[in-house]
Amino acid sequence: MGYQHRQQSIQGLDVLDMPVGKVVCVGRNYAEHAKELNNPIPAEPILFLKPATALVPMESGWGIPADQGACHIETEMALLIGAPLTKASEPECLAAIAGVGIGFDLTLREVQSRLKDNGHPWEIAKAIDGSCPLSAFVSADTMDWSSVELRLQRNGQWQQDGNSGDMITPVAQLLAFITRHFTLLPGDVVLTGTPAGVGPISTGDSLRAILSCDKSGVDPLMVESVVAEPQA
Repeated sequence: MGYQHRQQSIQGLDVLDMPVGKVVCVGRNYAEHAKELNNPIPAEPILFLKPATALVPMESGWGIPADQGACHIETEMALLIGAPLTKASEPECLAAIAGVGIGFDLTLREVQSRLKDNGHPWEIAKAIDGSCPLSAFVSADTMDWSSVELRLQRNGQWQQDGNSGDMITPVAQLLAFITRHFTLLPGDVVLTGTPAGVGPISTGDSLRAILSCDKSGVDPLMVESVVAEPQA
């Protein structure tokens, strides 16, 4: 069976009765990440899409493409959409968030650089099959969107450590901006951007991703995974 949205509960992981839709991604939503890649800070959100076929469960064995150069990992807060949103207000957008989790935006960095140099879209660097490992979701009802901490540990060393308070375009404003351009549907996921510290991963790497919000009263979400053999 392919990917299905899941919810973290006391008993474990529960499959959600919800379709699996598109993934809307946001580029350069943390200033320090833009700087580390020598990119300008955008005046408005940079949006791109991953199809549903990019989604794989984060806690299961997932691999990286073979023979396509460095594959970078970008750790992001993921928002599960639970209601249709078209040209929605910020309060409507916040009310439609059905859950919050962690997503990895896997990026073939050398491929992306070549595409950017030629003025081409990024899809074959970012939207390939399996390019979005996604955790289960936890409740967003009490989440303080201005203080969600996101961390990634690789092979025992902390690699990324960011806070949603540093986002250039915060959650409510970001969702409203997205819905002015295209509709979000139940089962869609929004990746909200990555903090600084992105870098290459290799087969066998041990990863631990943590999402927490002290003000929410929700237990931290932690997911461990190991990068499997490269995809042929």
